[in-house]
Amino acid sequence: MGLIKHVVCAMSGGVDSSVAALLLKKRGYNVTGVFMKNWDSLDEKGVCTTERDCEDAYRVCQSLDIPFHQVSYVKEYWHEVFSNLLKEYEKGRTPNPDILCNKHIKFNHFHKYAINTLGADAMATGHYARTSQEDDEIFAQARTAPPTTLFRDRFEIRNPVKLHKAADLLKDQTFFLSQIPQQALRQTMFPLAGLTKEFVKKIAAEAGFRHVLKKKESMGICFIGERNFEKFILEYLEPKPGNFVSIEDGTVVGTHKGWFTLTLGQRARIGGQRDALFVVDKDIVTGDVFVAPTTNHPALFRDTIRTERFHWVTGDPPPELARTQMMECHFRFIHQMPLTPCTVTLNMDGSVWILLSQPVRALTPGQCAVLYKGDECLGGGKITQLGPSEFTLQKGRERMVAALQHKEHSTPEPDS
Repeated sequence: MGLIKHVVCAMSGGVDSSVAALLLKKRGYNVTGVFMKNWDSLDEKGVCTTERDCEDAYRVCQSLDIPFHQVSYVKEYWHEVFSNLLKEYEKGRTPNPDILCNKHIKFNHFHKYAINTLGADAMATGHYARTSQEDDEIFAQARTAPPTTLFRDRFEIRNPVKLHKAADLLKDQTFFLSQIPQQALRQTMFPLAGLTKEFVKKIAAEAGFRHVLKKKESMGICFIGERNFEKFILEYLEPKPGNFVSIEDGTVVGTHKGWFTLTLGQRARIGGQRDALFVVDKDIVTGDVFVAPTTNHPALFRDTIRTERFHWVTGDPPPELARTQMMECHFRFIHQMPLTPCTVTLNMDGSVWILLSQPVRALTPGQCAVLYKGDECLGGGKITQLGPSEFTLQKGRERMVAALQHKEHSTPEPDS
């Protein structure tokens, strides 16, 4: 086997990363566990969950008899993820912090720390995902210097590493990894790729990781946890009160504290309303938030979106798309939502138009459009523009019909 390979495992204090480290150790690697601190705060009950998670990660490393480090990216997280989040909310968009966190923190700063500072041959995480390369391929290229000649570059590009769904499709996390850089993916191992969550829990139980098994799945904003979103965001953004306006007749039906406390598709909490109303659109110039009755109102459904410059996991658009500017594949913009068939058109600036085979509910600017071909995750791009809603199209059709009827009725009879 030659020299024992050194793998740095990102430890979150949860069951997945704990089992990832255990499996690497069992396979004979020289493993180092590292806990990342990305957020400075207390939870709603005044408990610092970061410290508890760090303690849990440390206990796992102790029981595995592997070195433990902790590293702080609080400043980087604030500048590269959180302030970006706030700007997006102010623009009326709904960003995805987990995707941003993986892109900027875990697979950028942490990756460089693992490889350059700790001198690892590879990094590993507890994500449920798979890549197209075998582990020995990672180690074969991990120590090579970055390519300097054009020929080496072309060779690298011809053989990019692809990102594939995990064996456990319910837990698959490729959605959250859709914007990570190719260089980091080349040097990453996903030890849980072929396992189900149930089996991972079983391994943890057998290894005696009782303290991590008791924890519930982390939800809410990446590294910030679960909390009342409106209260949380109003700690950082000034309230900007505005009206809730009915999309059907333009009447004001209530007030809100700021369009950024609301996202498309959610139920609008408006006092004194007998029936549930749902957010269907926002106007950040007037501050109006448009609402409609029923959760499946046509104003919530659209079939066309545009993204900013799309991030392809392999570095380049798929050959078929590059050749013809069009491609059939599948789309989702929420983790675990069913995949929707779509047609993608590549624009000159690297952005894409995505036309869905059927209208989808609550497509939201700021969220990430993620594309799949079979079980390969092709990449992701931030949604910047939406096509017209079914409601707008319906209204347009009604107006057209009315105009035609009006024209027929008002055409004067020719003089005899």
